[in-house]
Parts: sequence; C-alpha cells; structure tokens
Amino acid sequence: MKAILGGRLIVEDERGEFCALSDHALLYEKKIARIVPTEALGEETRASLEEEIDAKGAFVAPGFIDVHLHGAAGRDAMDDDEAAVRAIARYQPSHGVTAILPTTMTCDFSAVRHALGHIRAVMSQREPKEARVLGAHMEGPFISAARCGAQDAAHILPADFSFVEPFLDVVKRITIAPEELPEGSRFIRDCQSRGVSISIGHSDADYDEALRFLTEEGIRHVTHLFNGMPPFHHRAPGVVGAALDTDADCELIADNLHSHPAAHRMLWRAKGGRHILLITDSIRAAGIGDGESELGGQKVYVRGASATLADGTLAGSVLTMDRAVANFAKNTGCGIPTAVACAAKTPADGLGLYGEIGSLAPNKRADIVIFDDDVHIQKTIIDGEIVFENK
Repeated sequence: MKAILGGRLIVEDERGEFCALSDHALLYEKKIARIVPTEALGEETRASLEEEIDAKGAFVAPGFIDVHLHGAAGRDAMDDDEAAVRAIARYQPSHGVTAILPTTMTCDFSAVRHALGHIRAVMSQREPKEARVLGAHMEGPFISAARCGAQDAAHILPADFSFVEPFLDVVKRITIAPEELPEGSRFIRDCQSRGVSISIGHSDADYDEALRFLTEEGIRHVTHLFNGMPPFHHRAPGVVGAALDTDADCELIADNLHSHPAAHRMLWRAKGGRHILLITDSIRAAGIGDGESELGGQKVYVRGASATLADGTLAGSVLTMDRAVANFAKNTGCGIPTAVACAAKTPADGLGLYGEIGSLAPNKRADIVIFDDDVHIQKTIIDGEIVFENK
C-alpha cells in the first residue's frame, strides 16, 4: 500500500461537487483503496507502507483527461507512425494529464485510417511514463465547409457509418456538422448504438437545427464552444445559443485566445457550473516554442500562446491542461476544485468512464496529480506509479 498525506484532496462531496478535503490520507495501489482521516492512520499501517508522499499542503486531484488534442512535442496524431502517438502520450503527465483521446483531422481518409490504427496499437499497450490512450476523437471529415476553420475543406466527406465501423473499438467520439446529414440518415443512431459519442462542431447549423439535434437526436456534446461555429447573435443564437440553452457538455479551449475570459464566465453562469469540459486542442507545436509548424498539411505560425495559419486563422493551440485549469479557475472565480471537475469528472462522465477514472474514490484507478496553488505540476501518478516528478 502507498499513501499521500499532508495535501488538500480534491474529492466529490455528497452533492456531487468537487471540494478540497484537508487532514486526510489517500491510500492506493494500482487503484484507490480508501481515504481516511490522517489521525486514523496507526503507526503499524504507516510502517507497512511501500511509499509515503508528503504533499506539503499541495492539491491532490484526479488526473486530468484531455479528450481533444491533435499533437504535442513535435508530433501529431495524423503522423503515420505509432511512435508519434506515444510521444504525444509521454508529453502529457508533465502537465497533469493521465488520459487522452488523440484527435484526427479532416484529411484524406486513408491517412485517418492509418492514424486510427496507430492509436489502436497504443491503446492496447501503455508503456511506462505515457498517459493512458482511451481511444480516438475524430474531428471530421464529416463537417461543414462553411465552418471548417483550420481543417482542409477539400477532404470533407458525407457522414458514412461504413468509414467508422472498422474502428468501433478505437473511435470514442466524432465531431460532425449535423445539418449536413441527408434527411433520414441513420449515422447518429448507428454511432450511438455502438457506443460512439457524437459532438456538434465545425457546424453552420442555426439555433433550431442545433437545438433539435441536442434535444431530439441524443447529441450531448459540443466541440470547442464558440469556435468553428457561427458567433452568437441575439437574433440568430446558432450552435452557441443551443449549447447554452441545454445541458449539452461543452468543450472549452481555455487559453484566453480562442475565447475571451468574459465568455468563460458567461458559459460558467449559463451552465450553472456544470457540463463544461476543458480541452487543449493542442497541435504538434505544443511544448516546442515559437516558429513554423504544421497542422493537417498546412503551415502554422506559432508566437507565444498563439498558433495561426498564414491568414491569421487560429489553428489549434499550444495550450496545456494545467494552464487551462488555472486560467478557467481565475477567469470564472469558480475555484480550483471545480475547475478540476471540468478537467476530470466531466470528460470521464461524457465517455461513460466515470466509474473507472475522473475522481479520487475507492476502486477507481489511482490516476493522481499533485500541484500547487498556481497549478504547477509536482507529481503525476498513473495506475499507482509516479510517471512524472518535478524535481
């Protein structure tokens, strides 16, 4: 048995809200065993511990889960190379991330197939120091040319379940423009019946269309709210309005570039503090620094926190999840525990995995991150083993 003592444990209270709990110890092996008052740990128990970590007042939280990221550390999920997916996964624990959905792009579909094959290979065998790969998020190619953003419209395809069917063990979420579906299409139902979550994104749908899909067609997820969709207008609320008007889970790229901090506050208030999940939408340039990079075959120019195409279009981000949590907590005033819920509980719940990951609770995986008040990562633990330590 191992233990973490002296920290502020971010746990779920009786209302399902995340809160900070002091003067308690977290006991774990590969899974979390129990949380007990520190004073209840007897000398015999402490003497028998395999490892004891003194958190020294830091936060102790469930590992972050990034369900939308394209790349990092110079590699991209679309690189035709299993090593690329592994490099992306190895980069994550240094930023508190313990599980990911590598995300494909709107490219020639043969390239998407290859990428999904490499993601499948990494899913089946996690190597030491890697974040867990839960599966893949397909961001396209079933999107709208009118709202393709940094995706290449030349490779957009009509939604067709036959493209997805060979990869049902890999694909966990697909971003689509639902207004592009032909009348009578079974695509959404076919995906959902096989456990694939559908998300609205890169969509030009109006409010009524989006609302119908979010209330009648079972879609419960919106890809990077505010981006890749019409801007909110009081006479044409669009996808943004429908997302805010329902209990759909909304992704947010909390880098203060893709959306203004005021938009974060409005989202927080409109959703009552729930149904928000933080993502990075990071590209291969994340962790590399300024200079020229690439996304989906297009040149990307990175300066500071900004990554753009030559015409100034935002092209993913170089955001990391620790900064997303810190930014969102500051921008909304919601506090660190509730920001952590947006990076752990909500993404796990949306994938149907909250029984396994996403909170510090007995019998869940011991995926744990320790960080200070500014969300600087001190230690990251996956399956009970330290995979990152800031010395």
